[in-house]
Amino acid sequence: MRTNQSNHDIHYSVFYLLCEKGHITQLLVEARNGKKSALDSLYPYVYKQLKQLARHHLASERHGHTLQKTALVHELYMKLIDQSEVEWQNRAHFYSIASRCMQQILVDYARKKKADKRGGKHEGITLDEDRLNVDQHAEEIIELNDLIEKLTQLDSRKSQVVIMRFFGGMTIPEISEVLDVTTRTVDRDWAKAKMWLYNELKAS
Repeated sequence: MRTNQSNHDIHYSVFYLLCEKGHITQLLVEARNGKKSALDSLYPYVYKQLKQLARHHLASERHGHTLQKTALVHELYMKLIDQSEVEWQNRAHFYSIASRCMQQILVDYARKKKADKRGGKHEGITLDEDRLNVDQHAEEIIELNDLIEKLTQLDSRKSQVVIMRFFGGMTIPEISEVLDVTTRTVDRDWAKAKMWLYNELKAS
């Protein structure tokens, strides 16, 4: 009886995952065709899945909590999407959503760490790094998030570039596709945004 129940659960889980894959693919197709509500519908699901994935990786770290942001985003994509059926433009849109989800997850975690932490060494943060020790950089992640919000008021496109590049590990061509601008423009925005953020961090 237990074996039958176990098989039923497995079959149901596989069926559920296949349905979700098809649903996400459809949302990405709609997003590519300009339907903004499709991106809004996709965000909560991606956030939930990415949060579970990040929690698993954080818990498995023995020497501090070092999170490889880009790898998590790509791993989530591979779990949910068959790349042979999704066009490059859709993948870029997926990564942009996952970037915002990763930002929220890291900031929420950093705030919890800061609340539990008393004092401690102030660590510098590198915007280009892929592997991030979220325990050591908790305060810097929160500060960086606040600065990104400030940058949004000054130049929303540059702040989008920072989120997609730093939190999602997206490539320049992928960001170019999502924002519908040239790769040269993205390169310039990224360089200027980094300079502005470093100066603000230094002044704080």
